[in-house]
Amino acid sequence: MPTLNFKGKTIVQNHHLSVKHRALVPDPKKSLTKKVSLDDNLIIHGDNLEALKALLPTHAGKVKCIYIDPPYNTGEEGWAYNDNVNSPMMKDWLGKTVDKEDLTRHDKWLCMMTPRLKLLRELLAEDGVIFVSIDDIEQYRLRALMDEIFGEECFISIFIWKSRQIVDSRNQNKVSNDHEYILVYGKQTDTSLKGRASDKSKYSNPDKDPKGPWMSNSILGLADAEGRPNLHYPLINPKTGKKYIPPADSGWRYSRETMLQKINEGRIIFPKKDDGRPREKKYLSELGDEFTGFSSILNEGVGYTLHGTREVRDILQAKKFAFPKPTSLIKALINQVTSYDDIVLDSFAGSGTTAHAVLDLNKEDGGNRKFILIETEDYADKITAERVRRVIKGVKRAKDEKLKKGLGGSFSYFELGKAIDAEKMLKGKDLPSYVDLAQYVFYTATGAEFVRSKVVQKHRFIGESGDYQVYLIYEPDIKKLKELALDLTFAEGLGKPGKKKRLVFAPVKYMDQEQLDQCRIEFCQLPFEIYRKGS
Repeated sequence: MPTLNFKGKTIVQNHHLSVKHRALVPDPKKSLTKKVSLDDNLIIHGDNLEALKALLPTHAGKVKCIYIDPPYNTGEEGWAYNDNVNSPMMKDWLGKTVDKEDLTRHDKWLCMMTPRLKLLRELLAEDGVIFVSIDDIEQYRLRALMDEIFGEECFISIFIWKSRQIVDSRNQNKVSNDHEYILVYGKQTDTSLKGRASDKSKYSNPDKDPKGPWMSNSILGLADAEGRPNLHYPLINPKTGKKYIPPADSGWRYSRETMLQKINEGRIIFPKKDDGRPREKKYLSELGDEFTGFSSILNEGVGYTLHGTREVRDILQAKKFAFPKPTSLIKALINQVTSYDDIVLDSFAGSGTTAHAVLDLNKEDGGNRKFILIETEDYADKITAERVRRVIKGVKRAKDEKLKKGLGGSFSYFELGKAIDAEKMLKGKDLPSYVDLAQYVFYTATGAEFVRSKVVQKHRFIGESGDYQVYLIYEPDIKKLKELALDLTFAEGLGKPGKKKRLVFAPVKYMDQEQLDQCRIEFCQLPFEIYRKGS
């Protein structure tokens, strides 16, 4: 497989692993729910790379559908590279707006996308699908990058979305770029989309056929007389004796023997008029799969950019947003992947279209899908979350009756907390709360989902994975922390060991290896020996 080379590639290849874990800090005032919870719909304000890392302990492998609409790198978007990577070259990039004159803008864009796509893949469920919107500027680079991260064999399709209705004649080359792309990848090689629901409206039973409703289908094939002479023969109506000759360039779809069998079964319909052709009955009961192919050309019923712009304008009134996607487009994509209770993630949330699409789809089919929106910019509350608030409560001026009444639902709003920094912990600075550190060490050590409700702080128990029962001996107080240790008293208090080993995090231990082995304890020293053991 061809590989993509760009400045900084070797530096960012594993950058997602070094991103510090940050706690998700709830903001009840900005939330729209009775009880703020990570099990709710989520809107997270903060750097999307750090937010994705913060989601891993609770959502790794659980997201069924990801849709992202990253910067297209047009040179006019005003984005800047801001990842804190330990490289002189990349530190020099920090905070500098990427414009058309920037000779490294493609490198910067790829360096920005690489760690985010890697974390998104970790969050994706095994049968999950990711959709990424893009245009001509970075499309082929994005395809190569996603081939490397997700696997070329996991590529599903590239959708072409007709984004503009009116032809733009201002371009110097007289070509109007009326389309964008949506790259589609699965987590596994056998992942597929649902397809479009089959149209059953054409089926009826005018002749009261005992086999049930049917529709007529052509029995012409594609083989010419020279290539398939066995498909070119006169078809005779047994009641009237009239002969029907197929066109020389097509022939019948079936051989003479198969056609006679279908006539005897009453499946061939002969025309009443002289200029007609025989057709075949196709029964609804034989339809099988209720879904047909989903076209890679998206131009019917999914709207244009102008529809997205109108939606934001109508919902937020005076507030504007540049080139938002229409809800109908995102809704069509989500519907291709999700069932009633799946999770949908958008880490470039913008105006909140993905949340709107999820809520609309739930209202339509009674589902309980959940959304996670991540927005880096300061408008996360005033635009992203505000749109979702209004969509939930109702928009009086809306033409859509569902939207006018409100789609219902809730969401919990979070900010990113301080990073968990091992060196600062040693000095007693920025000590995380017990639960925040528990979440971090549990997931990092086991790779399993962290469940807050299972934490029993009194007994230092923070959860269990397939292999371990995990304990954390810790207090967010430097004086107490210096006095805490894994000792024989604590170990014996755990009772007789079972099948699973005990994984104990503590500042120090006062037990020798023989005692640890007898108690089936594996010791991990805080804060440095935080590592993945595998679930």
